[in-house]
Amino acid sequence: MRFSSTPSEAALWARLRARQLGVSFKRQVVIGNFIADFYAPATRLIVQVDGDVLHEHARSRDAVRDRKLVRAGYTVLRIPASLVERDVAAATALVQQALHR
Repeated sequence: MRFSSTPSEAALWARLRARQLGVSFKRQVVIGNFIADFYAPATRLIVQVDGDVLHEHARSRDAVRDRKLVRAGYTVLRIPASLVERDVAAATALVQQALHR
């Protein structure tokens, strides 16, 4: 999956890679039966870039998965792909805020 990033995932990865935010992020990490778009092991932060067209079924499935991950000690941040594409700096700021919670 690493070779098939969406444009929004690629744009955000350019801001997360190489410890640019002070922590190491990994791409496409398997956590249980879930694949995280980006994961910062030191802080247990999972960052998901969500496409704009989500069906209600996908939203409810994601909510269930997020609750399981939170119960397991992870923090999950979902960022709309449209925000990343429109303003990658604002999306990066959301990641920075989540890192410092």
